[in-house]
Amino acid sequence: MESKTIVLASNNQHKLKEFKEILTDYKILTLNDIGYYEEIEETGETFLENALIKAKTIHDYLKKQNLNYLIVAEDSGLCVDSLDGAPGVYSARYMGVHGNDQGNRDKLQQELKNKKRDAYFICTIVVYYPDGNYQSFVGKTYGRITDEEIGNKDFGYDCIFYSNDLEKTFGEATEEEKNSVSHRGRAIVEMVKRL
Repeated sequence: MESKTIVLASNNQHKLKEFKEILTDYKILTLNDIGYYEEIEETGETFLENALIKAKTIHDYLKKQNLNYLIVAEDSGLCVDSLDGAPGVYSARYMGVHGNDQGNRDKLQQELKNKKRDAYFICTIVVYYPDGNYQSFVGKTYGRITDEEIGNKDFGYDCIFYSNDLEKTFGEATEEEKNSVSHRGRAIVEMVKRL
């Protein structure tokens, strides 16, 4: 087994970029790189369950190919305190369709009328070993939802998430700034300490 090669159980370019920027010592393979092209159904009720579903699916696939790679899977989302943690695991499909960022933001703004806007992003990472054992790591970053969209609108909820650490929205932050305080960045740092 190549200890310095990781299969990232995702084809999401934003996530891949963030992992690559932090895990500079590792070669990172995507699902496309290993020839896995199916959609993995995320049916879990928690971020950990969804990350495990992805990791185990890819573990089983690699086993059939006689490949022993470390697998990294993650699930992440936005949780708003006054909405009992919603959108949560449904963050990417909050309005019912997967990946409609504008629609998701619009729905969230509707739900937050006259409500408190404290929120946090959370990321749960699972490192899944060829023997079936795994470790999990959690990162969080705190802030609030702004009334208006500020900054780059290309990715998720970034332009309406005001980061307490950065004192601006993620949409206004540089990649470096965001990675330094992001939920995913923090979970990856925890993971690196243990790998």
